[in-house]
This record gives sequence, structure tokens and C-alpha cells, in this order.
Amino acid sequence: MALHGKVALVTGAVQGLGKGFSEILLQKGAKVALLDINESGGKDLKAAFDKEYGPDRTLFLTCTVESEEQLKDAFQKTVEAFGGLDIVCNNAGIIDETNWEKCVSINLNGVVRGTYLALQHMKKQNRGQGGVIINIASMAGLGPLLTAPIYTATKHGVVGFSRAMADVSRLCDYGVRINVLCPAFVQTAILSSMSSEETAGQFAGLRGVAEKLLEQFGVLEVSEVAKNFLKLVTDESRNGEALLVRKEGASYVTFRQEASQLPSILAPSL
Repeated sequence: MALHGKVALVTGAVQGLGKGFSEILLQKGAKVALLDINESGGKDLKAAFDKEYGPDRTLFLTCTVESEEQLKDAFQKTVEAFGGLDIVCNNAGIIDETNWEKCVSINLNGVVRGTYLALQHMKKQNRGQGGVIINIASMAGLGPLLTAPIYTATKHGVVGFSRAMADVSRLCDYGVRINVLCPAFVQTAILSSMSSEETAGQFAGLRGVAEKLLEQFGVLEVSEVAKNFLKLVTDESRNGEALLVRKEGASYVTFRQEASQLPSILAPSL
């Protein structure tokens, strides 16, 4: 997929990975709708992007992925402003083991909402032009992060949901690829939440374990993750893939064979 002139929407776009994803899309010629709850930060980021890439390349919309109404409105405004939608990145996420229901609401429910809205606008059956959805999970979506069980659960959910929806899209010929990105630890604000007593809650005593994990796996820069995000966006042969990104490099995840055969078993009865 060539990105020049394509229209993208990124949630949680103001800082960290969302900012990195937005910028690399802009560098490749796309137009980007920046969605975030941080209104002042969003305006500042848009101003910076306007200077670098021109005022007509971005749109900032204040939005929480916890609100169906706000998210639906943001998708509609993006389509109206840019004339379509080709790429959606459901990136917004938090670590909060104390207020765990909010963690589930943002990390998992927000991805489900964003994916369903993206398909409404992009799938062929609705006269869409197809495209790609990239859902952001984590290495914790592939194996347990014992210092953050709820975060782990949400990211496992994102991986499973994304893979299932990719098979649905393939079977129903939506024309939309759905992939999931699973980075290890990244130098973002969310990293500090791992050891914060406020967000770690009852698991704050495991701070030493978290520190050992960081030593073992290292910490990625946003730019390293963004480059691999771009691979999932542009490689049209990839659908239903989970790309694990670690300091030593990136690799596509191979899941258990019997699980990967399930869609072919179910397909004849659909």
C-alpha cells in the first residue's frame, strides 16, 4: 500500500506511540486525524505538524474511546474532512490495575469500538474502499506480565479479537486487513505506570520484578516501533498477523496449529 494521499485515523495520538505512528504516516504522505482526550496537547501537536507537513494534512479531534458517541462523531468528521478513510490505528491504552474497569474499557472495549466503526466506513459492503486496521496490543498480549494482570488480560483480548476479525474480514470479503502490533517495553509515559503505586495497586510490591523485566528485555524507542507499525500498514500480504517487536528485532508470531485451523473448519457451515 502506497501511503501518499491516504487517510488515517489514530487514537491516543498526542504522545508516545500514537504520536510516533501519526508522524511516520505523515512522513509517507498520508493525512492523519489525531484523536485524544488531551485537548491542549492535541492542539500543540497539530500546530507542530502544521509547520512540518502543512495545515491541511492533520485534523485534531478531542475524543475518548470510552464513548461510542464521541468516537462515532470523530470517525464521521474525519471522513467529511478528508473524503474517506483508509487506515485506522486503535492505539489508545493505559495501565491501571487499581481502576481496572477503566483499563478494560479503554484497552479492549475501545479497540472493539474503533474496529467496528472502521469497518463501517471501510468495508466493501458499505461502499468503502477497503484498507487496513492496526490494533496495538503488547508483548503482554502474548504472555503474562505478572505485574499487571488486567493489562495482560486486555492485551490478550486485543490479540484474539484482531485475529478473529481478520478471519471474518477475509471470509466475508470486506477488503480490510486487520493486524495487531505487540511491542515489548517502550520509552513512553505508560512505562512509568508499571511501577507507580497509584496504578500498580496491589501489585506495587512487585516493583523489583518489573525492574528485572526491563533489564532483561530492554526498552524500545518509539521510532523503532513506528517502523514496524509501517510494515503492517503497507504490506498487503499481511492479514491477521501479530508482529512482536523487541530490542533484538521484530518477528511474526506463530500460533498453535490447531487454533489456526479453526477458521477453515468453521467456514463450510457459515
